Amino acid sequence: MAIRNIREDGDEVLRKVCKPVTQMTDRLATLIDDMFDTMYEANGVGLAAPQVGVLRRIVVIDIGEGEPLVLINPVIVESDGEQVGAEGCLSLPGLQGEVARPQHVICKALDRDMKEITVEGEDLLARAICHELDHLDGILYKDLAIDGLYKVEPVSED
Repeated sequence: MAIRNIREDGDEVLRKVCKPVTQMTDRLATLIDDMFDTMYEANGVGLAAPQVGVLRRIVVIDIGEGEPLVLINPVIVESDGEQVGAEGCLSLPGLQGEVARPQHVICKALDRDMKEITVEGEDLLARAICHELDHLDGILYKDLAIDGLYKVEPVSED
């Protein structure tokens, strides 16, 4: 397992549409493990494969509740409600923006064993699923920000 470089805004890979995964390989299994390591190292709650330069439809999410998620070829099949809140992104460090997202989503995907799963999310999990799935289609949250982006000051550890 390794920490990979997170691609930042301006890198063209972040604007490309990712290809579906047709079979799990040792290389993709390593990618998933590396994505978790990279996300945790950067204190993120989600990471999509293009953020580490790989154009595959894979995301990892861990909001700190329940089991961490691996979503391969994910599709939102249902959504309802609305929440508006601050979003950030590991590919846009130090910035946030207000984004409207569904309050509740149902997502179908494959897990790391290539078995079909259904994930239901509300609040932060719904936001994270939508945010990460957008990455797979070359969409960044800044494209959806209501009033643009603003700088976030680092929190002092004193």
